[in-house]
Parts: sequence; C-alpha cells; structure tokens
Amino acid sequence: MSEQKRPRGMGHGPGHGPGGMMPGEKAKNFKGTALKLLQYMGRYKIGVFAVLVFAVLSTVFGITGPKILGNATTELFKGLVAKVSGAGEIDFGRIGEILIFLLAIYLFSAFCSFIQSFVMTGITQKVCFRFREDISKKINRMP
Repeated sequence: MSEQKRPRGMGHGPGHGPGGMMPGEKAKNFKGTALKLLQYMGRYKIGVFAVLVFAVLSTVFGITGPKILGNATTELFKGLVAKVSGAGEIDFGRIGEILIFLLAIYLFSAFCSFIQSFVMTGITQKVCFRFREDISKKINRMP
C-alpha cells in the first residue's frame, strides 16, 4: 500500500481549522453589531424575556434536585443506622415521598427547558426570516 503525499496548505499545519478552512475573522466592531442585533430583535422583547425567565427557572430547579436527593440519602442512612442499632427501620414511605417530589422538580425543570427552547427557536426563525427578507429587498433595489 503506497502512501500518497498531500499538497501543502490543504488543512494541515498551523493556521488551518477543521476541514482545511481558515479561521474566521474577528468582528471589527462587535459592540456596534451586537447593539444593531438587539435593536433588530426589539419586537421580540417579550419572547426574549420569557426565554430568560424559563432559563432561570429550569436552572434553579435543576440545581435544587441534588439537594433534595441528598435528603433522601440522609433519610436512608438514618434508617440504616437505626436498623443496625436495633432502634428502628428504614422509612421507605418517607423516601418514596422525597423521590416523588424530586421527580416533580426534575419534570418541571425539563418543562421549563422545553418552553425556553421552543420560544427561542421561534424567535430565531423569525429573525432569520426577516434577515433574508431584508437582504432580498436590498438586492432587488440594486441596479
């Protein structure tokens, strides 16, 4: 099996990204571009605000899950210690309640994440459509 040599500059070596592409250029005026984008998205303020609220809720409930799971672990440990010492048993009813509550917390977190993704996808599609429409109008005005 003979080894083929590749021509230089075909995606190997420094300065080349994946697939032989050169790295992208940095924006010359990032702040100005970001402000223009925010102004362009101005009609979607309520949707963006809703996305932020659902993102915060999803994150908060996702973070509280392990704390609640820790309560179930503590309850299990207490019951195990009581059983070993002969003073009691593991309260599986209480552990079940904690785990059902934990399931509800995770389901609500997933629901918030889904709503966030759904609304943001809609906003993104509408903004992209407006971009394409505006570009098309501008090109059609050109001689």
